[in-house]
Amino acid sequence: MNTLRVILVLALIGFAEYYSFVVIKSALRTAPAVLRNSLLALYLVIDILCWSGFFLLRSGVLQLPNMVKAVYIALAIGLLISKAIILIIMLGDDVRRLILLIIARFKAPASAAGSAASEGISRSVFLSRMALALGGAMIVGFLHGISNRYRYQVKKVRLRFPNLPQSFSGLRIVQISDIHSGSFDNPEAVSKGVDQILALKPDIIFFTGDLVNDRATEVGVYQQIFARLKAPMGVYSILGNHDYGDYVQWPSLEEKKANLDALKQIHARMGWKLMMNEHVVFERGADKIALIGIENWGAKAHFPKYGSMKDAYAGLPEQHIPFQILLSHDPSHWSAQVRPEYPEVDLTLSGHTHGMQFGIELPWMKWSPVQYIYKQWAGLYQEGKQYIYVNRGFGFLGYQGRFGILPEITLLELNKA
Repeated sequence: MNTLRVILVLALIGFAEYYSFVVIKSALRTAPAVLRNSLLALYLVIDILCWSGFFLLRSGVLQLPNMVKAVYIALAIGLLISKAIILIIMLGDDVRRLILLIIARFKAPASAAGSAASEGISRSVFLSRMALALGGAMIVGFLHGISNRYRYQVKKVRLRFPNLPQSFSGLRIVQISDIHSGSFDNPEAVSKGVDQILALKPDIIFFTGDLVNDRATEVGVYQQIFARLKAPMGVYSILGNHDYGDYVQWPSLEEKKANLDALKQIHARMGWKLMMNEHVVFERGADKIALIGIENWGAKAHFPKYGSMKDAYAGLPEQHIPFQILLSHDPSHWSAQVRPEYPEVDLTLSGHTHGMQFGIELPWMKWSPVQYIYKQWAGLYQEGKQYIYVNRGFGFLGYQGRFGILPEITLLELNKA
């Protein structure tokens, strides 16, 4: 099965490369021969550099200055997606033309075949130009997205719950997620993001995982910046899938454990209460609400299930807390376990998806390829009496930019219905 998958992927890549070359060659057909050949050669060089650089960067052999790396990754991703668009359009057109040809052969009239061929050529030229324009727009968009990586947007959400104790009505929560400090290269820009958070005057701050890409040392100077986050009810955090160091080849299990221990200590030094499968109860007079925080638990892509709702919930039912908030990094946890097994959880806060850092967000629509993997991928969702909010991420990973999906600071205001 794996071999068949590899063959299919290689075939798609081959088709994408073929159609991309054909489309570019067609667009240059009226250019002078010297210019046409020079531009085709330049395209092939860029294509080879993108593919070879991808493998060299992953292996660690190639080291680039951060901005050069950012531009390269944006160009490579833009080129890859543009080829996918060209493949879909051009392969679809070829399939259409093949079907018309088969129909024409069965119907027999030569004139019908000639008519179909003529119409097909005209449409194919249009589709070829459209595919090239869309592909070019993708490349430009991903390159421009580099300038959006520190352009924090504040999303304000008001929620009403009939079971929220009156003393907690008006509670202001700021949620941030997926900092990925190892990707940052601008402490001043990050500090301005922290200023935006503090300006919201939250009662409590939640961080829903992935402080680093892999290693605790990535936090570096950003520890002092995030230590500025303060709120009257405190700052509470959980771990995400990247925080465990699972994507690094460690010399020993002891070093991997030491890395995680160091990261836990960083949370403590910043004044963040790291919740490791546990809960805390907040009281205002006779009113109470509960906060539950678990380690990473994902139902997708074979992510390890470090989280334990059983441990986090131990002793909580006996306290008869009327309102419960859950911090869980991966939103797939909500549908897979929280909703069917823990109907008492009123509000779940997650991150993880980043909105794929690529998509479309307009007042009347929201789209990203990540929605085909995660049903809850950005913003607020409700099923029955339970809500989940998925933060689009404060930082970035891989692609050092944001194309259509901006980095997010969430302000949630809870009110009694």
